[in-house]
Amino acid sequence: MATTSLTLKLPFLKLNQCKAVEFERLTALNTDVANSLLEMPKEERNKYTSKDFRHIEIGSMWINQTIRNSNAATKVKHFRRLPLEVNNQGWKIIKTGETYSLSFSLYRGRKKRIPLEIHQASHQEILDKVITREAKQGSLKLWKSKKGIWYCLLSVSMDVPDANQVNGHLTGLRKPQTPCPHQWIGADRGQNHLCVASLPDGMAKFWTFGNIRQIRRKYQKQRKSLQKAKKFKTLKRLESKERRTITHINHIISKQLVQLAVDYDCGIRLEDLSNIRKTSKQRKKNKSDAGQNRDFWCYHQLENFVFYKAQLAGIPVEKVPAAFTSKSCSKCGSINNRNKHSYRCKRCHARHHADWGASQNIGKWLGLSCSLVLEKGAPVMDASVQESGAYEAPLNQVRV
Repeated sequence: MATTSLTLKLPFLKLNQCKAVEFERLTALNTDVANSLLEMPKEERNKYTSKDFRHIEIGSMWINQTIRNSNAATKVKHFRRLPLEVNNQGWKIIKTGETYSLSFSLYRGRKKRIPLEIHQASHQEILDKVITREAKQGSLKLWKSKKGIWYCLLSVSMDVPDANQVNGHLTGLRKPQTPCPHQWIGADRGQNHLCVASLPDGMAKFWTFGNIRQIRRKYQKQRKSLQKAKKFKTLKRLESKERRTITHINHIISKQLVQLAVDYDCGIRLEDLSNIRKTSKQRKKNKSDAGQNRDFWCYHQLENFVFYKAQLAGIPVEKVPAAFTSKSCSKCGSINNRNKHSYRCKRCHARHHADWGASQNIGKWLGLSCSLVLEKGAPVMDASVQESGAYEAPLNQVRV
């Protein structure tokens, strides 16, 4: 069994004004305690415990966690705001009917805890595991958003099933026409189509989000005007909004991709795009356009989302080399040049979408092999040789 850790961001339900004001006051008090520790030498700072802060009304477990956080922040000189945090012994989840409540003690010397209702959102299953102790509790943090909404951040670790072995046949809703030795969903990531996933039988799903280029260009134009006006606070808020939008889109794609793998009992294969920004070239015209610039492409975030969501679902994920996945024919394996989204093979005359063909090659990837297939008695050197193989020759074959 593998172990994974999650942080649940749960809003407090019907939090009254009195509790919200008290949370704000205690957070400011906690920040003052942390800043007072930062002013001390490191040798003396490590000797402090909650006994040295008896005059502070915050509970001892919260103070001890603040001391640990202050000691861990070796490069921080001053905290603007340090949220209240406590370890797994300082909070408890209780379920009454369909409502979940969180109880904890913020004050020193008070045994009675303060119950607060929590909107369970989509984390009902995980909260039930915390109650039945199937999942281990971590730390609790009280955090306030910029809009003034209070959240509790619950750290939870639990065992997840090991990734299922990839079967030779699909057991999902639709079976392929011909059984394959390996069943993988190939996922090709790009800037025009953010992700293209295809099953071994050829059925594909495209995630385009065509307005993402307009979103990038819109925020780029606003950033330029705000930088000229020197409105840096507004600029920072604008960048945060753009980042949240792209993160939400990547969450949607990764969730649907993992669900597709669960429905069809397949593994997921992604192309390895490590260091693509350094190894690939782009024109100056594309570099200046936020909609075309590869530096704005959040492929790594999408990859991380797919990995952790697939781990929760017990779906295996692999990364394969990205070389020639878009230039190789998905039927015969020969290498040809793509024309934007169109692909035509000069050997078998197959025509298809270039990104779909790349996803098929990723899903059917067999490894770094070079098998010898004798077709004609012709010298190998007669073929036009490229850097990684003969032109119009399959990646895994050399024709002689």
